[in-house]
Order: sequence, then C-alpha cells, then structure tokens
Amino acid sequence: MTQDRYDARKIQVLKGLEGVRRRPAMYVGDTSTRGLHHLVYEVVDNSVDEALVGHCTRIDVILHRDGSASVVDNGRGIPIDMHPGQKRPAVEVVMTTLHAGGKFDDKAYRISGGLHGVGVSVVNALSEWLEVKVRLDGKVHHQRYERGKVATQLKVVGKSKTTGSTVSFKPDPEIFKEAELSFDLLSTRLRELAFLNKGLRIDIKDERSGKTHSFKYDGGIVQFVKFLDENKHPLHRPPIYLSGQRNSTEVEVALQYNDSYAENVFSFANNISTTEGGTHLVGFKSALTRTLNDFARKNGLFKGKEPSSLSGEDVREGLTAVVSVKMRDPQFEGQTKTKLGNSEIKGIVESLVGESLSGFLEENPRIGNRIVSKALTAARSREAARKARELTRRKSALESDVLPGKLADCSVTDPSLCELYLVEGDSAGGSAKLGRDRRFQAILPLRGKILNVEKARIDKVLSNEEIRTIITALGTGVGEDEFDLKRVRYHKIIIMTDADVDGSHIRTLLLTFFYRYMRELVAQGYVYIAQPPLYRVQKKNDEYFVESDDDLEKLLKRLGEDKVVVQQYKGLGEMNPEQLWKTTMDPERRTVRKVTLEDAVEADRVFTVLMGDAVEPRRKFIEDHAKEVRNLDV
Repeated sequence: MTQDRYDARKIQVLKGLEGVRRRPAMYVGDTSTRGLHHLVYEVVDNSVDEALVGHCTRIDVILHRDGSASVVDNGRGIPIDMHPGQKRPAVEVVMTTLHAGGKFDDKAYRISGGLHGVGVSVVNALSEWLEVKVRLDGKVHHQRYERGKVATQLKVVGKSKTTGSTVSFKPDPEIFKEAELSFDLLSTRLRELAFLNKGLRIDIKDERSGKTHSFKYDGGIVQFVKFLDENKHPLHRPPIYLSGQRNSTEVEVALQYNDSYAENVFSFANNISTTEGGTHLVGFKSALTRTLNDFARKNGLFKGKEPSSLSGEDVREGLTAVVSVKMRDPQFEGQTKTKLGNSEIKGIVESLVGESLSGFLEENPRIGNRIVSKALTAARSREAARKARELTRRKSALESDVLPGKLADCSVTDPSLCELYLVEGDSAGGSAKLGRDRRFQAILPLRGKILNVEKARIDKVLSNEEIRTIITALGTGVGEDEFDLKRVRYHKIIIMTDADVDGSHIRTLLLTFFYRYMRELVAQGYVYIAQPPLYRVQKKNDEYFVESDDDLEKLLKRLGEDKVVVQQYKGLGEMNPEQLWKTTMDPERRTVRKVTLEDAVEADRVFTVLMGDAVEPRRKFIEDHAKEVRNLDV
C-alpha cells in the first residue's frame, strides 16, 4: 500500500522547456501539419512585430534541403546584453524561458501579435536544433541550442553593417512525425501578412524545389480584397476603404460587394487571424447593418411590399471584407488566439465604421443603391427560404414521413459516438446499410449530384430535396439564426463517393455546401472523406485492397505477377457489404481523411475557382495542381 501513497514524491517539477516537449499540443495546437507550420509562424510574427513598430521593412523565409527553415529580418536585432535578473544574455533568456519577451508592456512594442511570450522559446523546445544570429552594433552574434537547451555560448562570429536577426531551426522528428514544411501553405500565410502590413516585403524561397515568392502590397488590405474577389464579379470598383484611430486603437476596413451569394468577412487583430471573430467583428457587422438600413430609409428604398428593414444576413450577401485592428494589450481566448475578447473594441469599431461608411454612401449614392438593391433581393429570398427551412427542422424524433426510407439511422443516441455516411447512389447505399455496424453508423444514400450552392441563393438551396434531407438528418438547422452545433446528431460526417471523376465532383459539391452553409462543422473537425479502394488484388487465398495506382504497382512488385488476379472497382456498388465494411467502414481498418480548415482565405478562393462561373481560373488551377491529386473535379 505504501507504494501507491500520494505524497510530495509524486509531484514532478519540469525544468526549463521540458513541459513544452512533454505537452507540445498545448502550445502549437497539435503535432501534425498545423503545429509544424505554427513554428515558422511564431518566428515570422516576431519579425512582423518589429515592422509594426517601424523597425523592419523586409523578412526572408528560406526552406532548406535538410528540412530546416530560416527567418531573416532587418529589424533592430534581439538584445544580446546581459539580463540584469537572469545574469545571462537577453537573447538566451528569450530562447530558453517561457513567458520571457519584450511584449508584456508597451515600451518596446506598442502593438504586437506575440503577447503571450511563449513563441520563440516554444519553437526552440520543439526543434532538434535552433541557431540564432543577431546583427547588432557592427557585429554578428551567434548561439546554438539543441532541443531547447543551450549548446554553445553566445559569441561574435563576424562583422555586419546592418541590424536584424536570423533564426534557423529544424523541427524535431521526435515531436513531429511529418516534418516536411509546405512552401504553398507558408506562402499563403506570408501573403496574408504582407497584405495586412502595407509596404512590408516578405520573400520566401524553397531550396528543395527552387520555388520563390515575393510579397509586397503598398495598397494593403484594399489589395487584399481585390485578391479575394479576383474570380468574382464586383458590383463596384474599387473596394471601399475605411480607417480611423481612437485612443491607441487603429481600425482598417476594406469591403467590396460582388454578385455571388456567399459572405466572406475575414478579421484580424494585430495581424493574428481571428477565425472565430470577436468584438471587432461584432462591431463591424453592427455598423454595416445599421448604416445600410439608415441609408435605405433616408433614400426611400423601402417601398410597398418590400421588407421594412434589412437583416445582417441580407446586407452581407455577396460581401467580401477584411477587418483589421491594431491595438495595445489584445485579449485573445487561449494561446491559439482565434477570438478577440476586448469589450471596448466593439464600440470603437462600430463607431468608426459607422461614421466613415455613412460619409462614403452620402458621397457615392449610386454605389449605396446597388448594395441596398442586392440586400433587398436577399431579404425577399430569405423570406422564401424561411418557408423552405421549415421542412428541414429536425423534430423531437426523426419521423419516417420526413425522410421516407432514405436515412438508416443508428441505435446509439450519443452524437460523439455516432457516424453518418453520405453515400453516392442507392446501390452503394444498400451495400453500406447491410455492411455497417448498426449501433453507431447511420447511412444516407444520395441520388446523383446535389445542387452547386456556389451558384444559388439560399431559397433555392433549401428547395433542393437532397440538401434538405442532409440538413434534417444532421439536426443543426442552417443559416446564421438557426444553425446550432450543439444539436448535431453525428460527430463524424463521412463523405463516401466512388473513386472516379463523378465521385470527385459529388464530393466537391458536398464540401462546398458544408463550407458555405455549415462551416462550423468543418472548423470543428466533424467532416471526413472516406478512402475506398481502387483495386482488389488476390493471390491464392490472400486478399489485398489498394487505394491508388502507385500502391498497386508496389504491391505487385512485392507479390510477383504469378497467379495474381487484379480487379478494378469502378464504383462502391461493385463491392459487396462485407468488402465495403472491411475496406471502407471498419474503424479498425479503414482510412478516412479529416477535412480541416487551416486557411479560410485559401479555402474561399479554391471553392470559388472550382465551383464558380469563371472557366479560365478553374483551368489554370487544374493545370497547376493536376500532379498532386488522384482525382480532380473538372
């Protein structure tokens, strides 16, 4: 019994950065692709913070052949003098100590994104090695660390006529199983940072492939909105730009309306993408709705049977906007910084945007009339959609007359244990129903291709039978006023389509619907894509299933070609229930890919290109990415 006693000896004290290595996901989100790239973002953000206070005009990011990365800036250089309390060089304190940095007061950095003080020390802790070079006072100072611990003392290694810092590091393969940095993923974030920081030049070079990008936007977020809308048809040019400052808070907004039906509003606080919004976004939306309603009333645009007011959804249909605030002491919810919480920011943004937008509309009434006209059409459609939406509401029990024979539900009622398979075709649906585990797996067969929601307004979307069926089965409702993630009936929604072009098209249509109308399902990781096999290989009594031509070639080399039978599946319906369970539905053996929302800006661009009206951007996208995918919807 004494061995199990809970006493002081059971209390562990982790020294230095050991806690970061023990629980890396607490600091960078996870240890997969997202967390890996977060390391680069943390270092880059420190350089951008130098730009925010006027001391940096250029940042270079280099991806090296050995898997390491370097971030170079021409800022002031990380301090190298002795820290009075730690009796060590300041750069060493910054690199090896959590919550150590120059951003906890406003003396060194009035505005900053890296306010938690854990950034670069976490990168150090999660790297196999990290080296820092500081160009300061005419000298180059160098220090090396290994897995967060000091490997060499700070020493002078050369001379320099410039100032700045270079941080090079190699993500630790003991922490990150997939440690290959993506040039394209990093480029997207760096482009975003260049848009948000007018005039800052950010270059990225990939020594592995020779690819390079250079980003510099003197037009700032106005150019950002143009970039977002480049494959759409704007109602007015150029984008509307609003800006102002109150106390120490700077507010910038750029917005443009297009003829699409989607709303795309991206918000940032001190360059941090606030994907969950926050008080700045609430202030912007309130100001937009109030100002456009005031303009419509003042100009007599509410007539006859027209709605007497416009809702927030109405005025944001077809809107592309970037809302950026820069402020002292932002309060984010958690280290991931996805939602701004400062209560005073709502009033500041609402006031500044309201005043500026009112003035713009008074001077440009034709643009105001176009925007209100589109919003009124959206309001009429919203009323029609309200009637269609009644059919999609989930009742206390899923009644058979709502889904006549289509949904084969599961017996478990705990959503966290339940899966819903959206299956292409009645034939595959029949096999899935027979092969599934009825306790936790529900099957919903879909007939053919659902409506392309990228080209339809909400009333038409909700009039589509297949979409209504999906919404009813999920139970969340749809639309800003009704969607409620807490009501979702399944925490795994698995799209299961054929491994051919038609299947790829149906999968893209479904993903477009989820992204445009139930984005939170994607953001919270509830949407998955099944990976059915493309081939069945049999040799004597042994059976193998492979997902691609490359896997087939490797398997045949291993087995030899003597007495091997290869069957290619043209569709899910060719598999019997037992095979479908074994290959695609059994949680112990199947492969499913989670659909993640790493970058909302890039996701919007891709859906617009793939599912929008413009043909040329779609052709170019396919040409650029044809080698990266097995099947691509054309």
